[in-house]
Amino acid sequence: MKIRNFLPQKIKAPLWGNRLKWGLVPIETDPDWVEWQQSYVNFYNANQREGFGTKVNDAGYQVMKDIDMAGKIVLEIGPGDIRHIKSWQSTPAEYILADIDKQMLEKGESILKNAGVPVKSILLNRGEKIPLADGSVDIVVSFYALEHIYPLVPYLIELNRLLKHGGTLVGGIPTEGGFAWGLGRYFTSRRWFKKNTRITKDKIICWEHPNFSDQIIKDLGDNFKLNSVRFWPFNWLKLHDINLIVRFVYKKVS
Repeated sequence: MKIRNFLPQKIKAPLWGNRLKWGLVPIETDPDWVEWQQSYVNFYNANQREGFGTKVNDAGYQVMKDIDMAGKIVLEIGPGDIRHIKSWQSTPAEYILADIDKQMLEKGESILKNAGVPVKSILLNRGEKIPLADGSVDIVVSFYALEHIYPLVPYLIELNRLLKHGGTLVGGIPTEGGFAWGLGRYFTSRRWFKKNTRITKDKIICWEHPNFSDQIIKDLGDNFKLNSVRFWPFNWLKLHDINLIVRFVYKKVS
């Protein structure tokens, strides 16, 4: 059972967004959503690349130490600044980046080129399928992306299509929907919103993070074969409510 199931709406809304009021699908013309799109890069740099946010994100990237990419075709969706490159133990034959944000895509491409990694970039429209052939990649990398994509299952089916038989899906997600994550956001990024924007925070939270981590893990297990799932910082207590990150490795078996 999840703590959120026992809390009243007036507590759930500031922790995980007012999902009853705003739903899970953004209204593209909504003024708050428009301002959020304009503010995202500043938010990302201030909350995920400084202070404790960096430590939290880096905890997920540790899973890359277990992945052999030598000679492989690798696809990463929503790559950001490829911070996990410092955990690589091998270099892929080609690294394909796909993103809906041109600025973030160019940033990731520059980092890989500077590291001598062969790279290809694909700029996507929101909701667009990735224009690659069936079974064309060995590894799909997905850090802090699955919580954003709604509906999720069709997207996972698309990842399954792209992977070769026996291919690997590796990545990490925040424990969205868990008590520790919601409480941590309440005292960190919500304050940034209040200080730097006019955005209705409870609206953007549920539009940006429509998927809870426990449901993501269930959907992954329904579509791929589990290799490993580890929680951070308390892996011995495999509970979404007390952890902040889940990192995972799954395999395509069909």
